[in-house]
Amino acid sequence: MTVKKIVTFPATILQEVCDPVTVFDRKLGKLLDDMYDTMIEFDGVGLAAPQIGIKKRIAIVDIDDESGTIELINPEIIKTEGEQTDPEGCLSFPGLYGKVSRPNYVKIKAQNRKGKSYTLEAEGFLARAIQHEMDHLEGILFTSKVIRYIEEEELERLENE
Repeated sequence: MTVKKIVTFPATILQEVCDPVTVFDRKLGKLLDDMYDTMIEFDGVGLAAPQIGIKKRIAIVDIDDESGTIELINPEIIKTEGEQTDPEGCLSFPGLYGKVSRPNYVKIKAQNRKGKSYTLEAEGFLARAIQHEMDHLEGILFTSKVIRYIEEEELERLENE
């Protein structure tokens, strides 16, 4: 397994719509494993393929809870409900944080590394992380949704409340 280099803004791949995954093989499995290692190395809770320079509809999320690591291949949002406004950051924007409003509940359909379809429901922080990573697959950056930017000191205070 390999830690990949994180692509940072203003790299154009971060604003491009990604291509669907059509081949489910060992190479895809290795890519997912590498993405996990990269996300952990850089202390993230999610990572999308374009963030490591790959223009494919692949993302992973792991918020360190009972859900474990969620692999999202060709994900689609089926339903959203509610609203939450909380701080977000992004590995492609080191040191930049902002308050973003997103649905509090999301139901998605995606495929696993073997190509099997599944549905998943998430609320709160997990729903936020999934939506953030799915935005990357559409070329949408969290900075386009920021209501107010926040300094790292304020972020730490908010996390400790």
